[in-house]
Amino acid sequence: MVHGLEAMTDEFLADALAYLGAPEPDAVLILQHAGGQRGKRLLDAARSAGIPMVACDPLKRDTEKVDFVAAEMRRAGRRIDAGGARALVDALGSDLRELAAAGAQIVADTSGPISADVVARYYGGRVEATAFRVADAAIAGEAGNAVALLRHAMATGADPVPLVAALAMKLRTLAKVAGARGRGLDAHRDLGLAPWQVDRARRELARWTPESLAAAIGAVAQADAEVKGAGRDPAFAVERAVLRIAAQAKR
Repeated sequence: MVHGLEAMTDEFLADALAYLGAPEPDAVLILQHAGGQRGKRLLDAARSAGIPMVACDPLKRDTEKVDFVAAEMRRAGRRIDAGGARALVDALGSDLRELAAAGAQIVADTSGPISADVVARYYGGRVEATAFRVADAAIAGEAGNAVALLRHAMATGADPVPLVAALAMKLRTLAKVAGARGRGLDAHRDLGLAPWQVDRARRELARWTPESLAAAIGAVAQADAEVKGAGRDPAFAVERAVLRIAAQAKR
């Protein structure tokens, strides 16, 4: 497999065009082009020669990544529930190769339906998953648990910026769902949120008032500025934001 055709040299282009004219019958050559004009001559030549081409458009929305995970599991003959697929995406981020490899590992090592708890046993230590667990605990008003998770994350190398981003994402979802409810909108249809996100946000909003939600968003905005250079101690800024958020949630 040849990666990075968009950065090919003139020499490679000449060799590849020559190979297209007389390919080895027993060999399979995969060429990967990430886009752009460079190398277009080779792509056009391959298309004219009838070489199969597969468009691999990036998956930008979280719902698309969750669907990708579910499809990978179906292909492997296993079922993963919505929470498990969401947890795997949270843990591995946006790299589809990592998601596919992680799914294959879980399939090989487990049996039965795959849930969020199963995913957490394998990838619970990943920065992204830790960040969302911190956010979940803070939103639930569990200050002690949130701070413990946060300190563990920081001790194992988590960067403050994605931790604050996870807090902001959670609060932003709550605000969207609350706003949609107040304006008579459908959060799933009109805001592009997944049904499970809407259902969870509605349950979590039972702890929140518009005033407390605004205060929590303000705390995250301050932390965001501080972890990006406006403050001297990013770790302290995140912990203070977590405590302020947890204090706003009704227990």
